[in-house]
Amino acid sequence: MKLKVNNVEFAYKSISVLENVSMELNRAEVLGIVGPNGTGKSTLIRCIDHILNPKRGSILLDGHNINKMSRMEIARKMGYVPQNLEGVFPASVIDTVLMGRRPYLGWKNSKEDLDCVLEVLELLGMMEFAMRDIKEISGGQQQKVLIARALAQKAIILLLDEPTSNLDIRHQLEVMEIIKNIVKNKGISAIMALHDLNLASRYADRIILMKDGKIFAVGNPTSVLTVENIKEVYGVRALVKDDGKNPYIIPLEPATS
Repeated sequence: MKLKVNNVEFAYKSISVLENVSMELNRAEVLGIVGPNGTGKSTLIRCIDHILNPKRGSILLDGHNINKMSRMEIARKMGYVPQNLEGVFPASVIDTVLMGRRPYLGWKNSKEDLDCVLEVLELLGMMEFAMRDIKEISGGQQQKVLIARALAQKAIILLLDEPTSNLDIRHQLEVMEIIKNIVKNKGISAIMALHDLNLASRYADRIILMKDGKIFAVGNPTSVLTVENIKEVYGVRALVKDDGKNPYIIPLEPATS
C-alpha cells in the first residue's frame, strides 16, 4: 500500500496551517512527524485520514485519490488512533475494539469479527481487561485499546496522533514497542505525530521535521535531528549524542540567536 501526499495545503478559516506539504510513506515503515506545537502535525494526520479536507493538493492511496473513496473504503485501509478517548462512547474494552470491524460487516458482529478482536487483544496483552469499562482502565491501557481498535480494522496504514502524549515513561515505551513490532511483524506501515524527539529517534525509520506548516527536513533520525535543525525549528540549544544506533537529544537552553 503506497501513500503519497502531493502539495497539500490546509487552513482553519483564514489561518494557514499546512503549506505545500508533500511526502510518501513506504511499506513496513514507521514515519515520525515532529515539530513545535501548532506546526500542523495533527492536522496533517487528519487530512491523510480524510477527517479534514485539504484546501489544495491531493492524497493518494495506491494511486487513488481519497476524495473519491467512501469513509468505509478509507477505514479498510487506514486506522486512525487519536490522542485520547475524546469522542469514544462509554463501553467495555471488547465492544470498543469491535467497533473497528464496522467497515466490513456493519453493526452485526460475526464469529470472524469476535475472533479478530480476541486475537488483537491477546497481541496487546489486554485480554484480562476485555470486559472492563474503557473509562475505568489506565491511560496506557486506554491507548492500547485505541490501537487495538485500529488493528481490528485490518488497516494497512496506522495513523497515530500523539500516541504517547498522556502516558508515563513506562507506558510510552510499551506503546512504542508495540507499534514498532506490529509494523515489523505484520508488514504494515505507521505514521506517528510525536512531541518527544528521543522517542521519534528511537522508533521511527524516517522523520519529517515540520516548521510553520511546512516540511523543514526529512530523512533518517541522524540526518534530521541535528544541533542546527533543532536550533532553527525549536529555538533551543541542544546536545545531540549517538548511542551507536540513533541520536539522542539533550536540550540545554533557549537559543538566544
